[in-house]
Amino acid sequence: MSLATLEQLAVAVREFGRERDWQLYHTPKNLTAALIVEAAELLEPFQWLTPEQSLNLPPDKHEAVRQEMADVLIYLVSLANCLEIDLLKAAEAKLAINAAKYPVEKAKGSCAKSSEL
Repeated sequence: MSLATLEQLAVAVREFGRERDWQLYHTPKNLTAALIVEAAELLEPFQWLTPEQSLNLPPDKHEAVRQEMADVLIYLVSLANCLEIDLLKAAEAKLAINAAKYPVEKAKGSCAKSSEL
């Protein structure tokens, strides 16, 4: 299977779950909990690393990160499927909101929250 778009991934994820009758368990609450667990697992290979080390992972840790990122993405897409949310449209709208909250002239080079700019 070769996936080239987020829409293709959403269809593949939906079909994968449907083939296994997982829609019985894929409620927003359960999918959100699973997403948080996978996000925590994504953090594990980085735990106790320096910033420099985190940018230069050995191959085994890099692969672990790759797989955890895939798990996070799959659960996020599953949640979007469940709630009928178009992730690309949601991201586009959120980027517009963030652009207004963090104008370049105020936010460039700063990690301050928008209320502190």
